[in-house]
Amino acid sequence: VQLQASGGGLVQAGGSLRLSCAASGHTFSYRMGWFRQAPGMEREFVATVTWSGGTASYADSVKGRFTISRDTAKNTVYLQIDSLKPEDTAVYYCAAGGHGIGWSSRSYYYWGQGTLVTVSS
Repeated sequence: VQLQASGGGLVQAGGSLRLSCAASGHTFSYRMGWFRQAPGMEREFVATVTWSGGTASYADSVKGRFTISRDTAKNTVYLQIDSLKPEDTAVYYCAAGGHGIGWSSRSYYYWGQGTLVTVSS
């Protein structure tokens, strides 16, 4: 499976971005997730969604501002980010995973290259 993340950029606080993650190759997986890693910090869970049914869950820090969705016909997962804050600045990674715990990076076995989101104050 190859995962191609895109959509990052420089945005002012309060703005919005939509990240995309296109999956290709042998695309079977149970769920897709977004993680982020800020400079000097560990990678953290952001959101996850199941391919079948579209069940989503979020980290508490992003609830109400981030929306994860998927387009099964396009094998693409999206992360809509609204009301951006400077603390959202990070490299955002998408990942494909199985039936494990959705917020745990150990549940994911394919990772994209990341897309950088920079939020200016």
